[in-house]
Amino acid sequence: MKDKKKLLIILLCILLFLTCETNPLTKETTLALMSDKELFAMSFQQYNEFLSENTVINGTPKAIMVKSIGENIKTAAEKWYASKGNLKYLNDYAWEYNLVDSKEVNAWCMPGGKIVVYTGILPITQNEDALATVMGHEVAHALLNHGKQRVSAGYLQQLGGALGATLLGLAFGASEQTQELFLLAYGVGTNLGVMLPYSRKHESEADHYGLILMAIAGYDPEESIPFWQRMAAMGSSGPEFLSTHPSHETRINDLKKSIPEAKKIAAELNNR
Repeated sequence: MKDKKKLLIILLCILLFLTCETNPLTKETTLALMSDKELFAMSFQQYNEFLSENTVINGTPKAIMVKSIGENIKTAAEKWYASKGNLKYLNDYAWEYNLVDSKEVNAWCMPGGKIVVYTGILPITQNEDALATVMGHEVAHALLNHGKQRVSAGYLQQLGGALGATLLGLAFGASEQTQELFLLAYGVGTNLGVMLPYSRKHESEADHYGLILMAIAGYDPEESIPFWQRMAAMGSSGPEFLSTHPSHETRINDLKKSIPEAKKIAAELNNR
């Protein structure tokens, strides 16, 4: 029995090692249990389905502004990746930016560069620089492959739970009820202790790298602060440890620290 458990753990470690990749921007090695080709294909299909089921606004000044900012930030990303010798990393991305009629104060990005901005967020952004804050954040999510990492983490969480429950049964003769209680405790524990902090880390990364992208694109990163102050004025984001996002206070403080670096990188790249 011990040999079987050791073999299972060794195989799991080999699997995790073989399914990791290093991001050109962060230089971090992260899980990649699905290829870009597979994930992007699913993403593009879901994005098209969403657009077909919602009201997409085209041709208006605001819709044109969304597309223009998106293109400028995409160009900034290409400039940044080219400076690192990693432009080919973006080959499979298919950037698209759409303004969708909705009162929801939100914007989001799907893997591969498919972005939606809801009209409900425009009264909060108020200007192009603040909207570039939002869209830079979303483009950063796509570039950092956060979608792939979350899918991979979800798979790993399920695998860990199943493996733990199985080992309880095989090694200790635990009943099905005990295994179910373990899975419940495991789910709550990994969500609070791993998945939520993991998600908050992604949001903070997207803030940081999005700020750099918007600065390279020629937008003022200083405008990110009043934008998030306006967001904070809309109401509490709830306890940070129970949230997928950092608190407004944490976010604003982190952005203030990132502004000098964003300006420095933008100046270096744009003055070449």
